[in-house]
Amino acid sequence: MDENSNKAEKQGSSGRKRAPAMEAGRRREMIVSAALPLVVEYGAAVTTAQIARAAGIGEGTIFRVFSDKDALLAACMDAAVRPDDTVAHLEAIALEQPLEERLHQACEVLRGHMNRIGQVAGALAAVGKLDRMRRPEAGAKGEMPDREAGLAGPRAALAALFEPDRDALRQPPERLAAVFQMMLLASGRPGTAEPLDNDELVGLFLHGAVRAPGAPEGGA
Repeated sequence: MDENSNKAEKQGSSGRKRAPAMEAGRRREMIVSAALPLVVEYGAAVTTAQIARAAGIGEGTIFRVFSDKDALLAACMDAAVRPDDTVAHLEAIALEQPLEERLHQACEVLRGHMNRIGQVAGALAAVGKLDRMRRPEAGAKGEMPDREAGLAGPRAALAALFEPDRDALRQPPERLAAVFQMMLLASGRPGTAEPLDNDELVGLFLHGAVRAPGAPEGGA
């Protein structure tokens, strides 16, 4: 059989070339992206058939990337915790705006990230799946991925939002970013009575607990 015949046979009877296989890492990300909203909706009860339909792939493709459904659910939890998108959105906030507006936008971004983590973790914890997904490589206690590592990136991006006003600040941007992040995390923690909204949080952070003489209630 000559070289041209070999090529034709590889292309198949239709004469069309087969589309190149998707790189494994990209396919993994695509599957996780399709699975995340389903995990939020159905928790661990979501089926691989549902995920495959949402991703537009065959169900068997999932198991060429993940060893089992638990491995896929663990990847979804990791993706929810990963701060990459959050950092990118914080870095996109325009520094030409007043500091107060920058912090308002930062609140929106960070609360969105926190809500996503809470939704995925809550859906899995509801059926006791979260504990079983704790990874042995994370440490002897089987802890979830390092919390500090997930906070460091957003905190650095927050510090950059304070940087244009460095000369007017009472503390260095890095310290203020850490305090602001801590306040935001505390105000959004499940079970918090009447959590602060964004206006209240930013106002309290920038102006303190005591109103200036003559300022209206709720003002600076």
